[in-house]
Amino acid sequence: MKIRSMEELLQRCEERGKSIGEVMLEFEVNKSDRNREEVLGRMKERLVKMKEAVDHGTVDRSAAPSDISGGDACRLGQYRKESRPLSGDFIADAMRLAFATSEHNARMGVIVATPTAGSAGVLPGCLFSLHDNAGYSFEKLVMGLMTASAVGYIVANRSFVSGAAGGCQAEVGSAVSMAAAAIVELRGGTPVQAVHAAAISLKSMLGLVCDPVAGLVEVPCIKRNAIGTAIAFSSADIAMAGVESRIPCDEVIDAMYDIGKNMPRTLRETALGGLAVTPTGQNVKDRLFNNREQQTCSSGSSNRREVET
Repeated sequence: MKIRSMEELLQRCEERGKSIGEVMLEFEVNKSDRNREEVLGRMKERLVKMKEAVDHGTVDRSAAPSDISGGDACRLGQYRKESRPLSGDFIADAMRLAFATSEHNARMGVIVATPTAGSAGVLPGCLFSLHDNAGYSFEKLVMGLMTASAVGYIVANRSFVSGAAGGCQAEVGSAVSMAAAAIVELRGGTPVQAVHAAAISLKSMLGLVCDPVAGLVEVPCIKRNAIGTAIAFSSADIAMAGVESRIPCDEVIDAMYDIGKNMPRTLRETALGGLAVTPTGQNVKDRLFNNREQQTCSSGSSNRREVET
């Protein structure tokens, strides 16, 4: 049986007296025909992969092959050491770790799509900030992933999570709502508060276009991942204070779907609008594609010489 809505998810939580994470774990056990330990083990494998991406990204200062991203995680880490971040330790670290993951992705490293490669920095940024700053164990973080996966499952089946389908609101927006709900449950909040956090965070992302410079998941995607962690933590705090989303979460998700459907094709991952067509964005595209053409020509000439020889 599918979980079709946040309302249905909350009903299951109330009926079973369980958290969203526990309900999703139960759902996955029944759906996959695996036992509880197997499901948790597979989720822990993904968490470990996230940690590896974070660890690589936080120490690697090198530029991505495109030369338009790289090193910002280290810059933020240095700032974190030398100054007292205005956003506080949790958010400052979450942004740093989101940079690290997204930059690792840009360098062609292995990441966990949560829910996509373009939004893969948000959730590990938030989770490992809790790990580093509040001592949350891997076992607890795995349950945070279960909570996040429940939100992502509903969003993906009720709307969409790809930038090509619905803009960046669908990619980073979905990731932020997943992270916000996970933070609430990890901090001891109720399922209802977690769903309000998901709604509040997603509302803040509605209408965000997908306009990657040169078609690469780097500019402005990486910085949106970092900023997304701040929205996730802020939304979690707002919900745990007892503030509710006036628009139910299911209706927010439906609104995102409608907005995505009405969004022009030029603003849905085609690199034909927004920041991608600014003068600087066009210059980056021209430089990258000219370099590729020159490399292709050089490779072709070399191959011809070898054949003639």
